[in-house]
Amino acid sequence: MADSISVELVLLRHGIAVERVSGRDHPARALTDLGRSRCKSVMDALVQRGLGVDQLISSPYRRALETAQIALEAGLAPKLRIEQSLQPGGDHLALIEALDGRVCLVGHEPDLSAAACRLLGLLPGQLPLKKAGLIHLQQSAGVWILRALLRPRLLLDTSA
Repeated sequence: MADSISVELVLLRHGIAVERVSGRDHPARALTDLGRSRCKSVMDALVQRGLGVDQLISSPYRRALETAQIALEAGLAPKLRIEQSLQPGGDHLALIEALDGRVCLVGHEPDLSAAACRLLGLLPGQLPLKKAGLIHLQQSAGVWILRALLRPRLLLDTSA
């Protein structure tokens, strides 16, 4: 990727999922009803505000895939791709370095915020990412900038 190419990167954490069993993570954990509802509200609000991407890339874990599918149905992107490196503990930075254009990665914590902190030159943990929250970054001329750190609460309709 040439340094002069602009990249917009949206890092989207999956929504609220069913609890872990015996404290262990499991790839098949699904979103809860509340998790699906909040994801839908957040994605609808983002799309209504003009956010859109060329590529939507998700972790293969069920909760991330369900979140990505909701984003796809809301019109965030034209299609969805699954990427193994987005599973917990994967090499997110290698994937990010190969990207161009406007891309949304759907994945897990602490990996997404750690990748954002690394790109921005921040210490790990300085960009806490809530479930169904997002970090919006832009790279231009080889420099990454933070465009937004959005918590779902900021986008949810509280009038209902």
